[in-house]
Amino acid sequence: MKPVNATALSVGILGAICTWAFLSIGTILVWAAFIAWACFFQSGGDEAALRSTVVSNIFGCFMGWLGAVMILGLPFGEIVGAQIWPAIVVFVTVVIYILSSQIPALASVPGTTFGYACTFAFLLQTPDRLALAKLLSLSFENSLVVVPVSMIGGALFGFASAKLAAALTRADLAVA
Repeated sequence: MKPVNATALSVGILGAICTWAFLSIGTILVWAAFIAWACFFQSGGDEAALRSTVVSNIFGCFMGWLGAVMILGLPFGEIVGAQIWPAIVVFVTVVIYILSSQIPALASVPGTTFGYACTFAFLLQTPDRLALAKLLSLSFENSLVVVPVSMIGGALFGFASAKLAAALTRADLAVA
């Protein structure tokens, strides 16, 4: 089987399984999983890419979570303005995570950005999640729990789909 066909088939099959499983569980974010899955392939689609994707996505989730805690927990919005304070926090957290890319384990700025963006997507699009009590809870209502779990799941599905595609490609060569 041609590699592109094998990849399409493996991602399609495992994408369907991932969607069914995550929707059945109900708390895991299938969209965040697919973003991490794409990050895995964007990062090279191998074992190093799996490590890079997981670490950078989690770091991005942490930085997004930290930014949200700062926005809600520090009273500077009342001083500098309700729109200015979040903008300052985004500036600071983005500068920190990009400068952190000098650390080899955190070198994937796109992977970190995906985690950061997924965190804010969850917080801003899911009712009642952008709340300090939720951000400090040890539950799937906390972005620092649900988004990394979802993204790790997506990276693992990406890894599995790469292995399945490679097996389908090799199996075709063995038959020929």
